[in-house]
Amino acid sequence: MTDNWGMTIPFSDRSLARSRELVAELPGLGYTDAWSAEVSGVDGFTPLTLAAQWAPALRLGSAIVPVSTRGPGLLAMSAATLADLAPGRFVLGIGASSPAIVERWNAGRFEKPYARTRDTLRFLRRALAGEKVSEAYETFEVKGFKLERAPEVAPKIVLAALRPRMLRLAAAEADGAITNWLSPDDVRRVRAEIGEGTELIARLFVCVSEDAERVREMARRMLAGYLTVPVYAAFHDWLGRGEVLRPMHEAWRAGDRRAAVKAVPDEVVDALIVHGDAATCRARIRQYVDNGLDTPVLAPIPGGDISIEQAVRELAPTA
Repeated sequence: MTDNWGMTIPFSDRSLARSRELVAELPGLGYTDAWSAEVSGVDGFTPLTLAAQWAPALRLGSAIVPVSTRGPGLLAMSAATLADLAPGRFVLGIGASSPAIVERWNAGRFEKPYARTRDTLRFLRRALAGEKVSEAYETFEVKGFKLERAPEVAPKIVLAALRPRMLRLAAAEADGAITNWLSPDDVRRVRAEIGEGTELIARLFVCVSEDAERVREMARRMLAGYLTVPVYAAFHDWLGRGEVLRPMHEAWRAGDRRAAVKAVPDEVVDALIVHGDAATCRARIRQYVDNGLDTPVLAPIPGGDISIEQAVRELAPTA
């Protein structure tokens, strides 16, 4: 059984500026990790910078920073800064992200996502070790980059990975894999691709509520928004949900968002969202761990029977 038990920061009910006290409380509750995200709210590095000071016992990770929204050198600089602030406690999570985030929101180019992630990983390995890098990779070229101050302890690097090719890259060249939107049973399928000995991390969306219908109604909107993104659609095809999700995809393609949300089956919500009272949720999280997940990273979502702050406390391994 894993000793890791992570929390997503900042919390969904408050700003980063108002998160200090609850972040500082995490180690005492038994949480070992704090992981950021980067979509359209806070960036992936600032919460970890603050958490390094607020809760020095925590391991800190980004899940994930896109490889196509920053230049390779800037990504190395940010990672080196965190590694210096939290020596041996920072894990850099990188990934391809999505066309919406890279192209529509950041004016980048979402091309060759596997190759760009692989090339960025290889560049970062060298740069964070303090090497001067001059190399033409498949997806970009770097000429003469060297960190002014390389970290004394280079951070581990883990990859966002949803399907076999990226999962195998994570196992072969990175220090772990990050995945999400999966069930406990799905963990076995993912673990089979990376083998034993490679850390597997997953963000788990949790709603502490005994009102299953209310949770399902809320969660359908989340799932329709995520599972229609091409990379997640392909992931769930691979996991065997292609047929059960077909009505949702057809409605989405037709532009009928309301019908798409309604078409998400209860069985999919119950598989992918952890819900119930706090004890039920903790037991469900343990199922993920028992099936091969090393690091569950909880993301309590609003709409439950208790506040996010109380959920953070009641979902803790010491609860």
